[in-house]
Amino acid sequence: MDDPIGFFFTWVTYGTWLPGDSRGWVEHRHGWRPAQPALELESAARMTEDACWLSHQQRKAVEDQVAETCLHRRWRLHAANCRTNHLHAVVSAPGTPPKKIRADLKAWATRRLKLQFVADRKNWWAERGSTRWLWAEDDLDAAVQYVAEGQGRRGGCG
Repeated sequence: MDDPIGFFFTWVTYGTWLPGDSRGWVEHRHGWRPAQPALELESAARMTEDACWLSHQQRKAVEDQVAETCLHRRWRLHAANCRTNHLHAVVSAPGTPPKKIRADLKAWATRRLKLQFVADRKNWWAERGSTRWLWAEDDLDAAVQYVAEGQGRRGGCG
């Protein structure tokens, strides 16, 4: 089977969308789950730091680092949009496992945030994230449009 033409990644910041969340939540390997207030309270009690809400400057730094990492790795960044509590990125990287792409993007974004903002923060991001495989140009175009325009703003960080 051929490689997908791209991946649509989403991941949230630490503590901003917990298991059991009142908006519903995604359970690893099991998909969407409805709100479970007791689980949300239990998840919040296990947190080791406050929830992470990114400032405008931090979001810009994350977007810049995602672009830099993609350039360095020779991956094609189609779109990236960092919000206060999550990031979306659409990347093409033939032959590269999506877990590696996501792990590298998160790791380098964390390094940038620690270097520029809060060196002693341990948790910037939730453990995993969502990866959607994009097989068709229409799917890639739709993901790019959503990332660029579907988050309440057009273009870069703002």
